[in-house]
Amino acid sequence: MKVIQGNRISLLKNGAELFPALVRAIDAATDDIRIETYIFEDDATGRRIADALARAAARGVAVRVLVDGFGSLKTPEAFFSALQHAGVKVLFYRPVRGKWIPTRHRMRRMHRKIALIDGRVGFVGGLNLIDDFTENLSDTHPRLDYAVQVEGPILVQMYGSVFHLWHTTKWFSPQRLEPNGAIPMIAAAPIGNVALSFVVRDNIRHRRNIEREYRTAIGKATNSVLIVSPYFLPGGRLRRTLIDAAARGVAVQVLLQGIADHPLMQMATRALYGQLLDAGVVIYEYNSAMLHGKVAVVDGRWATVGSSNLDPFSLVLNREANIVVHDAAFAAVLQASVRHEISTHGDRLDVSAWRRRSLMQKVRSWLALGLVRVASVIFGAVGE
Repeated sequence: MKVIQGNRISLLKNGAELFPALVRAIDAATDDIRIETYIFEDDATGRRIADALARAAARGVAVRVLVDGFGSLKTPEAFFSALQHAGVKVLFYRPVRGKWIPTRHRMRRMHRKIALIDGRVGFVGGLNLIDDFTENLSDTHPRLDYAVQVEGPILVQMYGSVFHLWHTTKWFSPQRLEPNGAIPMIAAAPIGNVALSFVVRDNIRHRRNIEREYRTAIGKATNSVLIVSPYFLPGGRLRRTLIDAAARGVAVQVLLQGIADHPLMQMATRALYGQLLDAGVVIYEYNSAMLHGKVAVVDGRWATVGSSNLDPFSLVLNREANIVVHDAAFAAVLQASVRHEISTHGDRLDVSAWRRRSLMQKVRSWLALGLVRVASVIFGAVGE
């Protein structure tokens, strides 16, 4: 993907840092707001964002929100009706109607989390518009997640992608004849010294882009690879890339879910632990709360933050969006944050203890892996 120079970027950890920054940007908006999210929850945080969007619409700002029809299925219709009544244009990506039966088409979801404000600032990451504790599996520790705030020429690519997806989605909706709204004047002049790439995954031109970015970076690694992914079931090529890196002496560390919100996926992931541990990959499980962040750092100079998990559904089915950062200073900040979480909340898997698991535990993991692989074939989520 094209590397764009001259940007500024800030790491935002959890909703405690993202949501206040997002509300400030919305409240300062004078022209145009565009948001994409998988989940827009009717909780304290969701209502806080919705209120800010309604205030912006009341000021005459053009506000457009694209929500995944399955991800936000549990959010009451009244929540979105209130937004629309306030002047916010809301679209649902592949809305779910009637009895929902999973098919290949319906499993292709819009999993991106992007916000663009007035052509001057953007947000990208893994956080839905949901409180850190809503649907979290801990009452005392927030869900771990990351996003970034970006400014500069990278916004040109981001706006083009968001505008295109809005137009495409609207064409298949009752609002197809409504105007798309022009892209605002983008503040594309260099504003910093950070090189960024905006990498998307879709089912047409960019099917393998995110996975290939990972494989390229890891394949060139000489020192370290640090990955955080809640749902981790990489295809054969990406898995071999990790194993090859460990074989040539690269310190490969992976932080995965310990407390699982999808136990079947976790059991399937654990079927791969033996192969990775035997290759020298160090695995940690996060057990203080739900892990939801999708980030990586390679050799202290390449980093990514975004919506894409390293599993078949993100890498082969869903629409996803990541920022890739080519900057040692940012990589150091992200790496320090992840290492702090590992040191305080991560449990390292012991290779010998893992080998001593009971036969029943092993059988359950392999059965789960088989089920996930069958589902991947049925839904067309077969990786490379």
